[in-house]
Amino acid sequence: MLVGKRLSGRYKVLEWIGGGGMSNVYLAHDMILDRDVAIKVLRYSFSDEEELHRRFQREALSATSLTHPNIVSIYDVGEDGDMHYLVMEYVEGKTLKQYIQEFAPLSPVKCVMIMEQLTSAIAHAHQNQIVHRDIKPQNILMDQDGNVKITDFGIAIALTATSFTQTNSVLGTVHYLSPEQARGGTATKKSDIYALGIVLYELLTGKLPFMGESAVSIALKHLQSETPSVRAIVPSIPQSLENVVFKATAKDPAHRYFTVEELQEDLSTVLEENRSQESKFMPPVDHDETKAMPAITKAQMIRNVDIEKTKEIPVVEDNKHKEKKGGKKKSKKRKLLLLVSGIITFLLLFILVLVLYPNLFKEKKVEVPDVAGQELAKVIDLLEEKGFEIGRQTEQASEDIKEGDVISTNPAAGKELKKGSEIDIMVSSGQKKVTLIDYRGRDIEQVKKLLSKYKFKDIETKTKHSDQEPGTILDQTPDASDEVVPADTIIVFTVSEGLEQAQVGSLLRYDEDALKSYAKSSGFNVHIAKEENSETVPKGQVISQTPQAGTMASIGSTINVVISKGPLQKSVKFYEAIIDIPYDPEEEDEEQEIRIYVQDRKRSIADVDQQFKIYESKKIRLPLAVEEGQKAIYRIVRDDKIIIDETITFEQLEKMEKLQ
Repeated sequence: MLVGKRLSGRYKVLEWIGGGGMSNVYLAHDMILDRDVAIKVLRYSFSDEEELHRRFQREALSATSLTHPNIVSIYDVGEDGDMHYLVMEYVEGKTLKQYIQEFAPLSPVKCVMIMEQLTSAIAHAHQNQIVHRDIKPQNILMDQDGNVKITDFGIAIALTATSFTQTNSVLGTVHYLSPEQARGGTATKKSDIYALGIVLYELLTGKLPFMGESAVSIALKHLQSETPSVRAIVPSIPQSLENVVFKATAKDPAHRYFTVEELQEDLSTVLEENRSQESKFMPPVDHDETKAMPAITKAQMIRNVDIEKTKEIPVVEDNKHKEKKGGKKKSKKRKLLLLVSGIITFLLLFILVLVLYPNLFKEKKVEVPDVAGQELAKVIDLLEEKGFEIGRQTEQASEDIKEGDVISTNPAAGKELKKGSEIDIMVSSGQKKVTLIDYRGRDIEQVKKLLSKYKFKDIETKTKHSDQEPGTILDQTPDASDEVVPADTIIVFTVSEGLEQAQVGSLLRYDEDALKSYAKSSGFNVHIAKEENSETVPKGQVISQTPQAGTMASIGSTINVVISKGPLQKSVKFYEAIIDIPYDPEEEDEEQEIRIYVQDRKRSIADVDQQFKIYESKKIRLPLAVEEGQKAIYRIVRDDKIIIDETITFEQLEKMEKLQ
């Protein structure tokens, strides 16, 4: 297991996440680009096949040209010692196989949604002349949002072209294998269409169309048996959707969809109402003479293989009946026999020479030199001098090797290769650079946290008063879009500390002119929020303020004040009291002093309203003004004794008015 190791000094392997017949897959972290990736490592059983590795790299690199939201991106192809690997996009989620096992059968709508993504991806690959060859739910990933991505592009092509084809085998999971692949034929774009049809069958039913005790028996069913009806398992499936399965999985490639785009177009309308009464798809009848069923040769020797993972599947040979031919002349047979004997003799002599002189035809190999840290031009001259061809030149940041010098080669130094072999060169682009973005308007603490992983030389801040929230970045140096080397760069952020603050003064009893003067001198805005009646504060002056005096507030902020409208104007009743003041002296003709006290709207009972002397009884008229909710009092004092004390309320006066 590779867990804990670092491949090529760059990819730290974190955990094993899966495997198949030809590779193991690991979750790793790209230490340079600081991202999680998936790494597919070829099994050691393929490590001695040099031609396989060269084709594997070439085909996998061609797959890196595929840029599509439903295709797992291939980032890099590399080797570490005898280990060959692919670096791919890491998709967090599950395989479509796991999703099917958990939720199938899926609704027709969900199936079509998934298939539209798959056909879009395969159409993109076919447009780039790349055939997948191994489409199956195990090679389809589903992320947490339900989006699907196809993986393993370019791998099947590389492997089938070398040792696998030499052993007369084909690559692929037998359940999704097209008839032409089962016969040992070349996989074409229509082979991918067949596999997509099998995947659709499995999405709709949760089952595989063909099962058997061995890989051979399943391959035979792909050759000989028509695809079962999905409606026989789930009757609610529309006939139009079943027809898509039938047409995609037709035995004869000529009867399938001509292109994946045609399949995609059919899926786009398959659930429309006008197709609800569609007739069942029937492939055209082949009127050629009867063909013999494919015969199985060495395949009978293989039994009970694990058919759930990608494996080598023995080819089912499609031999036709050979008609007996007569009338051959013996002379022709004799010539043929002599020709065969001559060929056999030549081959035996050739084998004998190889045994006696094993190194006779072997091409001398040359060791790849260690060129790390050398100038690119000198490295190219050296490699060409040794007979190598120069392959791809790619750039990668390096903390140790200066810009323009070589970091490494692929294959690595010390590897022995034939002359004429291609060598890829990794060139240093200098220390890793970072492109700054515009951080203005963002919170300084969040930005510092974001930038901490880049290890800048320093991050400085200076503050400035502004109307932005405290902590908001106002300016930055270097500017956005500048490319910088973090270790050599000091970033300076100008950060808002909010508005400047000052103490609020007391505005009580200020009139409007005084308020304007205060606003001009203090920098605060003063706003008259409302007006209220006040019995104590004269009209036009401030009754209260917010914020209160003594509070710290931002310069430019607003102080709200309440202005007095003066006393509340209440309803007033006027009444004239007619009072008889009796004269009652102790001695005849003696004067008596009279004092009158009144309390009403404008007078207080504590004050003497009238004062005079009498020598006889006297009648007076006393005008009173009574406000709503109030009362009037008049009190007559004669020689320091209260002789009359009356109270009249506002309500009493109202009743008196109504009686009049």
